[in-house]
Order: sequence, then C-alpha cells, then structure tokens
Amino acid sequence: MSAQRPREIAVRILTQHARTGLFLDTLLERELAEQPLSAADRRLCQELVYGVVRWRATLDWLIARKTDNPPQPQKLQDILRIGLYQIFWLDRIPDHAAVHETVELAKRLGLTAQAGFVNAILRSYLREAPATRQLLQDLQITAPHLGWSHPEWLVRRWLDRWGPDRTRQLLHWNNTPARNYGRVNHLKTTTADILRRWRSEENVECDVFRRDWFDDELVYELRRHPPLAKMPSFQDGWFYVQDPSTLLAVWSLQVRPGQRILDTCAAPGGKTTYIAQLLRNQGRILARDNDPERLEMLRENCQRLGVTCAEIQPTDASLPDWARAGFDRVLVDAPCSNTGVLRRRVDLRWRLQGDDLQRMPATQLQLLRQTAPHVRLGGLLVYSTCSLEPEENEQVVRAFLQTVPGFALEHERILLPFVDGVDGAYVARLRRKA
Repeated sequence: MSAQRPREIAVRILTQHARTGLFLDTLLERELAEQPLSAADRRLCQELVYGVVRWRATLDWLIARKTDNPPQPQKLQDILRIGLYQIFWLDRIPDHAAVHETVELAKRLGLTAQAGFVNAILRSYLREAPATRQLLQDLQITAPHLGWSHPEWLVRRWLDRWGPDRTRQLLHWNNTPARNYGRVNHLKTTTADILRRWRSEENVECDVFRRDWFDDELVYELRRHPPLAKMPSFQDGWFYVQDPSTLLAVWSLQVRPGQRILDTCAAPGGKTTYIAQLLRNQGRILARDNDPERLEMLRENCQRLGVTCAEIQPTDASLPDWARAGFDRVLVDAPCSNTGVLRRRVDLRWRLQGDDLQRMPATQLQLLRQTAPHVRLGGLLVYSTCSLEPEENEQVVRAFLQTVPGFALEHERILLPFVDGVDGAYVARLRRKA
C-alpha cells in the first residue's frame, strides 16, 4: 500500500471535520472502518489526525510566520499542518521523508500548482529546525496559548487560578495522548481470571492502577493491547474501558446491595454498570438519558457486562411503580464544558466558547432541582462533572443548597490532572435531611 494512503485519509478527515463540525472521533472511526489499512498505517493516520488537531494553533503560528497572506484554503492548510507536525512532533519519520511525502501528498490531492509552495515552506523550516525548536519552547513560556495550542481565554482563566507552573502542567497533560484503562467487571469474572486471559491469550501488557476512591486490583492501565473492541475478553464483558476519574462519583454514592438508585444522565453506561457491580446485581437501578443513540449504547453495555438490575428509559418517561417511593441514591452526572477531559477529547478545546461557562450552570442547577424530589429522606444526591471550572462545580452546588431546602453537603472533591494523574472531575455528595 502507498505510504501516501494514511496521509490522504488524514487530510480527508481533517477537511470533513472543518467543514461539518462533526466530532473527530466519529469521523475517524467511520473513515478507518471503510479503509483496508495495515495496523501501522492506521496508527499513523490516527496520530496525524489527533496530532494536527491537538497542535493546530501552534502549527498555524508556524505557517503564518512563512506566509504573508491569510490562512490557506482548507486542504492546503491541512497538508502544511501534516508536514510540519511530522517534522517537529514525530521523531520516527525522517525530516527528508516528511517533506517528500507531504509534497507528493499535495500533488496526489490535486494541488500540483501549490506543491512548490509546500516544498519551500517545509524546506525553509528544515534549515531552521534547531532555532525553530527553541522558538517553540520559548513560546510555551511567553505565549502559552500558542505554545501549548489552547484557546487563549481558557489559558488565561487557568493562569489566574493556578499560576504559570501548574497551568503548564495541565497544558502538557492535555497534549499527551490519553491512556486506556480497564475496569474489571466482577459481575462476570475475577481479577485473577482476567489477568490470566489477558496475558496468556490476548497479549495484553498492563499494570494495576491504584487510587484511594476505588478498590485495589480493580483498574488496570492497558499499556499494550490489541484493538479493544476486538478483544474476546471485552466482547464477553469481562472489563469496561473508562478513565479512573469516572469512578469517584460512584464511590461517593456509598452503594450497598439492595438499594434503589437513580442514574439520571446514564449513557453510555460506565457509571451505571459500575453501580450494578457494587450492588452485585442485588438492587434496582433506573438509568435514564435523553439521547436515543446513547440509550442504545447504554443497553448494549449493560447486556455485554451482565447487568440485570438496571431498567433503562428516556429521561421524560414516567417513573416505574417501584421507583415512586423515592431512591436511596441519586446520581446527577451533569452535562458540562468537559474541561477536565481535553486530553481525551482532542477537538473539544476548539469547540468551547467562553459563554459556555455562563450557559451551562443554569442547566446543571435545573437538573439538580428537578432530581432532588426523587431522593428519599436520609438518601444521598451526588452531583458530578468532568469540568475543572468553579462555575459548573462548587458554585452550582452552593446555588442549589441556597435555593433547595433540606439538603446538606457531606463531601466534595475535585480531581486535577496535575495532582491526581487522571482526568479532571468534580464530585459533591449531598444528604437529604428533611
């Protein structure tokens, strides 16, 4: 197969992403499913797509230094981004090969007239490579939003809150490829059995991952593995893929077998299926969501993981009879800006707008108010987000406590990537007293 093929596919995905606004993961998954690429070419295509989007602001800054005009037409801009990304971020591709392949890519994609322009810019940067690398390092200090490729308004917020050192740690974290973690599903297997299967049958290299908000031997970092969805142990429901930060909300629920639990924003099911695991399928879960496609994902995940205690329904459906007496535990995992998971959701940083942080808290507070009456006296209401922003976290909880009587804050915690080594998350546990 031509060495150009993964690069051509990468340009197509990037161009579609810019034109349609569809999520990058969706486009990448769809495109790669239709292409007969080798494993190495699939990895290269994914690396180019994610890398170019992740470092877009820095790449465009490099391009702008060599051009006097506004940004190039989309396809040409993406080709230049791919070439520069290979030169300055991918050590395994020789510089001369990166230039040659990028120039040939321009020709193959119908930009023969611009091939000389591409060649000139890339070769100019090759001649200045050491000085340019120093410029990029300096830029991370002098203009961190450009040096680390993040929206300027967001970086400014973080600098005001955490200062330059911790902000740079967070920016570095966000630009590091996310790791995969597997939560062992004890509804179907034991830790010993899945480790034996991973190592002897599926060629998985993994390390146990421990934190104080879940049991030991529950979560493993999957350092090397086949494609997750094709692993028999995954298909058999022996494990679920999720960042360890997502387990904090369920830990805060203090789940016990026999309880009735409401999960209000349940899809795609990571928290629901972990709740069922802690219940040992002895209890009842009402899992709700307002997105039909995500509800189907929730059903599939519950079935795959052997969850039998969950009833799944749309958010606007009537409560079943068994739930009308109230719930022992209620989880509101609210929609949010997702600023704690920018490492994992690569294109999200370019979708965020400053006014999202004025708009989202009203929705989050409304969710809490709507859900509060379903908590029985003495029961717990847990509010969680994957946001780092106080407007969506503690300020929402304070507004709720001020306007809804009968609840008291028992516990709250924020996970910060540069402190806890996991995605960002916020959790507050509230007990109904009256």
